[in-house]
Amino acid sequence: LGAHLGERLGPGRESLAVSRLGEGQSCLTFLLEGDGWSLILRRPPRGDLPPTAFDVTREFRVMSALIAAGAEVPLAKPVLLCEDKQVIGAPFYLMEPVDGLVIREQVPQGFGEEAARTLGLGVLDVLAGIHAADWRGAGLEDFGKPAAYAERQLGRMSKLWQRARFRDLPGVEQLEAWLTANLPPDCEPAIVHGDYKLDNLIVSAAGEVNAVVDWELSTIGDPAADLGWLTYYWIDEEAEVEWPRMPAASLAPGFPSRAELVAHYRRRRGAPEAAVRWYAALAGWKTAVMLEGSYRRYVEGLSDIPTHAALEDGVPYLARRGMSFATGELPL
Repeated sequence: LGAHLGERLGPGRESLAVSRLGEGQSCLTFLLEGDGWSLILRRPPRGDLPPTAFDVTREFRVMSALIAAGAEVPLAKPVLLCEDKQVIGAPFYLMEPVDGLVIREQVPQGFGEEAARTLGLGVLDVLAGIHAADWRGAGLEDFGKPAAYAERQLGRMSKLWQRARFRDLPGVEQLEAWLTANLPPDCEPAIVHGDYKLDNLIVSAAGEVNAVVDWELSTIGDPAADLGWLTYYWIDEEAEVEWPRMPAASLAPGFPSRAELVAHYRRRRGAPEAAVRWYAALAGWKTAVMLEGSYRRYVEGLSDIPTHAALEDGVPYLARRGMSFATGELPL
């Protein structure tokens, strides 16, 4: 890696230290540090991976395009893409570091109600900015196939499910059947982040969004997908947290409710409630499918992430939560 950086970025990059960042369950993130410089590296996980999953090339492309188009979306600046697997064993890209906090299970000490309120509404303002971006003008005409977006999501994830499944999980099957029977109609397409939630944002202590990260699932499709995904991961009540690994920072004082989130977004852009609910249910199913793949790699000894052990109970919970949105048990 050092030799490659010296060749591509100039002398002084050959000597570096590498440390793991975060507890991401999909692509892996590392901090590279040298004499007077630092960069962030993103790469796919190890193991036998589906051919279109964990695509860091997509991340690099969409971030670069949004910056070049002047979109009103806070981003880390991409620096270098390497698709040659011979360098570190997988494709990767580099980006500049962004200062700030990443909020997951709970807010950090000193993050008060005013900051929580600012962040809760700012998350929706940034999302509206993503969906308002001129993706055609940004050169992303071939980045996705907007037609029949929901149907294609189901088809793609069904193939991943057949690859990932190795134990009996009737809740996942039940949720897939509901999604298949209740497909939403097509709508005006937009850039879709694909994994838009609190812990994929870098934020300031005052609650401002400094950068949106983890674009590996981005495409062109139905913007209601991002709103549904966000609401799926937004906890309103303590009783909703049946699995300890479920992010629950939104329980902190000051954060708006799911209903306030949806209402705030709708003041910026339209979003049919039925579509938002369908995509919230889809979020549970997609996450269950993807993390079942992670759990399988853990069981087979191909993952060294200790938290993957908790997916034994986590995957069934994720599917149950998705079904709760499908039935209306969990309100929007």
